Amino acid sequence: MSPLIIGAGIALAGWFAGHGFVAARLTDRYVTVKGISEREVKADLALWPIRLVTSDDDLGKAQARMSENVRRVREFLTRAHLDGAGAELQKLEVRDAYANQYGDATKVRFRYVIQQTLMVRSDHPEAVAAASQMAGELVASGIVLTSEEGEAGSGGPRFVFTKLNDLKPRMIEETTSRARESASKFAQDSGSKLGGIRQASQGLFEILPRDQVLGAQESQANNQEGSQVNKIVRVVSTVEYFLKD
Repeated sequence: MSPLIIGAGIALAGWFAGHGFVAARLTDRYVTVKGISEREVKADLALWPIRLVTSDDDLGKAQARMSENVRRVREFLTRAHLDGAGAELQKLEVRDAYANQYGDATKVRFRYVIQQTLMVRSDHPEAVAAASQMAGELVASGIVLTSEEGEAGSGGPRFVFTKLNDLKPRMIEETTSRARESASKFAQDSGSKLGGIRQASQGLFEILPRDQVLGAQESQANNQEGSQVNKIVRVVSTVEYFLKD
């Protein structure tokens, strides 16, 4: 066989091999973009566990004082335009210092300590928030408030947004649309054409506090979503698009 023919064959083989590699690489060209959607929302449910404490050496007196304090808290809630009568009594606990085998009863001030929670549940979160700001009136009148064991601060109301499912379809649509806009702009700037979707993943919906307090000196509780009536709902979708010449 002529060396010229052999050389041409090798050259053509190299050309096809090279272009075949380029074509294979082109199918792997893609861009990864993110689309974000946010909504500012307000909580539509408030839960406020008001935990009361009384103590005495006489169990009957401690219980009578608890009953009186519960009555006064209900009146306070009613004055704050909440359903004081509908607040539910929960978690009654009675501790007898003399029954604690690991403690020194001689060092306790009162033998009996009674704790009980009055749970306020309301679909008027802003009214609950306003009432909680006036809780100092209860303390000033001699009512002792405490928090659940392991809970930061004085307890306080928790504000819940329950209508997330109503927002999901439109927000997902927005993230996809915004991701495609970003990908189209990238393709245009790089001299490419936008192809189909290579891969897509939807992130989790997050409910965040609208007002995020930063700084080491601030209480971490201020950053908690549940402590704020106003919130931000956010979702981020990640989409990969093929790029074509």
